[in-house]
Amino acid sequence: MAKKGGFSRRDFLKGTAATVAAATAVGSFLIVPRKVLGGPGNQAPSDTVGSVLVGCGDQGPTGTIGHVREWGVPHELRAKCDVKFKDIANNKDIYTDFRRVLERKDIDLVIIATPPHWHALISIAAMQAGKDVFCEKPMTRFVVEGQAVADAEKRYGRIFQVGVNYRMGRQGRGDILCRKIMTSGLLKNSKAVLVHKGNLKVKAWAGAPAHQIEAVPKNLDWDMYCGPSPMHPFVRQRFGGSHRQYWDYDGGGLGDMGFHNFDAPAYPYAMDTYLPVEVEAYAPPAHPEVTGMWAWAKLKYPSGFTYVVESGEWGPSSGMTSTVPGGNGDNSDKLADFMMAELSPEDQAKVKAMPDPPKLINFGEAVKTRKPSCGNAAMAHKTSCIMHYMNVAIRTGRKLKINPDTGMVLGDDEANRLVNVEMRAPWHL
Repeated sequence: MAKKGGFSRRDFLKGTAATVAAATAVGSFLIVPRKVLGGPGNQAPSDTVGSVLVGCGDQGPTGTIGHVREWGVPHELRAKCDVKFKDIANNKDIYTDFRRVLERKDIDLVIIATPPHWHALISIAAMQAGKDVFCEKPMTRFVVEGQAVADAEKRYGRIFQVGVNYRMGRQGRGDILCRKIMTSGLLKNSKAVLVHKGNLKVKAWAGAPAHQIEAVPKNLDWDMYCGPSPMHPFVRQRFGGSHRQYWDYDGGGLGDMGFHNFDAPAYPYAMDTYLPVEVEAYAPPAHPEVTGMWAWAKLKYPSGFTYVVESGEWGPSSGMTSTVPGGNGDNSDKLADFMMAELSPEDQAKVKAMPDPPKLINFGEAVKTRKPSCGNAAMAHKTSCIMHYMNVAIRTGRKLKINPDTGMVLGDDEANRLVNVEMRAPWHL
């Protein structure tokens, strides 16, 4: 794989060729072991990338590290980095500060499994250092961070993958046609509606404030854990899995499960290519510190397409149903036909003449070919905005009008402070 510095695949092949040539010139008989050259059943060392896991938690062979291997990236874990390693860090294979490990030339891939408030800064720093990135969901904590990560992916030419790839199964006839319609710009004032219900762990990650303050564990770098988020006294619920219930670090059930639910439909309906223009939610008054319950949210896109998300855990339903003749739910074949019927015959012909979108590729193929992965930062950012704008509407308690070009909320300073959250110095985008 291409990288800045270090020992690349190209360097290895050049070196092997030179060695063989030299041996032939002096009449030597050189035997190169099959495992060195690779081939069926043999992984060449030059095809194995060096990796670091940042934010180890309880991740093991079946966790984040295993996901990366399952997606076709053979890698050797050469370092671990976690703020809870303060008492054992040696800055050789165990770190507490991700910046130190990014200096290493033998690290090609950065795997990020920290709480989301660190995802953007570590991703950007890693790509700036010439590393590819696998980042667990949600991609970021707020809207502006996501655009910064997407900009870094483009600027530094790195491969980025968010830790979800459900869209790989959404490349059928209706999925492709829906995407072509939605990206054509021809659909105006569409009456099409898609309703998603449940599976978002809203109650599971609804927080309870005012926990007891404790002494910071000796092995934990609490200042580094808080990082770009506000510094608070240590309470155990802010650390570990329960971080999801604090706005400082995550977004409740939406942050935990939103990308799992939204990645697949975001592809056919092209919600990964543009931002909504209007968002409203139904929820009780939100607590400023911790997440809470909510009933539903509606997102309207420039084409008129409406995406409705219902928690099914609190309050009334939205009263809306998916606009699919003869059925309900995420049926892209029928919804594509519905939207095609909204177009004029001339526009229908234009859509049919459009080339199909490029085939989606997984993280492993992207690393090898240097082509964008199925969960690249540009797509993942727009998909993440589904949950981000929902949370902003839930927290402000009012309908939002969004400028789809800038991502900012029109005429609402309070909402914009949640779209672009101020970071604690010295951290910044």
